[in-house]
Parts: sequence; C-alpha cells; structure tokens
Amino acid sequence: MNAPTEQTALRIIRLDHKRLATITTAMLDFIKQVADGGPAPDPIVLRAMLYYLREYPEQFHHPMEDRFLFAALRKRTDDYDDVLDELQCEHIEGDVRLRNLEHALTRFELKGEAVLFGLRTLLEQYAAFCANHRRVEETLIMPAAQRLLSAQDWEQIDAAFESRSDPFGDATFEGESLDSLYRLIASTVPTVGETQLPS
Repeated sequence: MNAPTEQTALRIIRLDHKRLATITTAMLDFIKQVADGGPAPDPIVLRAMLYYLREYPEQFHHPMEDRFLFAALRKRTDDYDDVLDELQCEHIEGDVRLRNLEHALTRFELKGEAVLFGLRTLLEQYAAFCANHRRVEETLIMPAAQRLLSAQDWEQIDAAFESRSDPFGDATFEGESLDSLYRLIASTVPTVGETQLPS
C-alpha cells in the first residue's frame, strides 16, 4: 500500500542530508577562500565542522538507514541488494575518508598554506563522494521504498525515526554537545544557519 505523501522517515533523511551537505559546502567555501588569498578561518571552526560530519553520520544517520529503511526494503525485494550493499560499504568508506581529512587538517594547522592543496583536494573528493551517495539514496532507494514498502512497514520505520533519541549521548566537542555544536557552526557560517535542525 503506497502512502500519498512522503513518510516521516524519508523527510528526516532528506533533512539530515541537507544539513550534512551544507556543512561540507561551507568547509569547501572556507578552503577556497584561503586558496584565493582571503583570510584563513580559525582552524577550530573547520575542526568543529569535521567532527560533526564524522560523528553525526556514523553514530546516528547511517545506522538508522541501515537498520530500518534498508532492512525493510531487503525484506520486500532482492532487486536492490547490490545497491544497498554498495551504500553500506560507502558508509564505512566515508568514515575512512573523514579520517584522512582530519589528518590533512592537522597538517594544515601545522604547516599552513604549503599543504592547502592536499586538504582542498581531499575535501573536494569527499564532497563529490557524499553527493553521489545521497543521489543514489534519494533517486533510487527512497523511491523504491515508497513503491514497495507496506503501510505497516512505514508505520514501524516512521515510529523509529520519530522516537530517535540524542544520537550522541555524552559526546562533546570542546565542551559542546553535538546539537549545540551544530548551532554554534550555524551562528558562525550563515549558509549553515539557513538549514534548520531536523525536528
């Protein structure tokens, strides 16, 4: 049974995607500004963004997709198993790419503009990687789920997304909770502030 409007879980996933993409874009903008001779941002801002990108997907967003949306779709059809397998591998690969970005940012903090090209290259590659990942989820998997999952499936998936608790528990960055960290980033970077927190 197909629902007439977008399900709560899909709306939350899209909002999560938008927030993560906005932070990635803001990081790229900062790096491009430095490359163009503009003032360098405080590295703590870039590190806060990077920390957020690493913690939010790995601790919360990806597990919710894997456990609820992907698992439900696998139960209804095996037509998308290869794509889902690839997406779940990319969830792991994304963490590796972020670790490499953390190392590149540390080098930038220590050596300055001499290593900026390497940081910018890794960040551009990461942004493209994530954009493609989101595209596959939003243009292939989410529409397939809307077509194939039952009303009962959606009731369970939506309930799980609606009742999600603080994904980070006691996780902090410089004494800030991750929710507060996003708000701090939003107050520092106007383009991030335009993307509201998912409800």
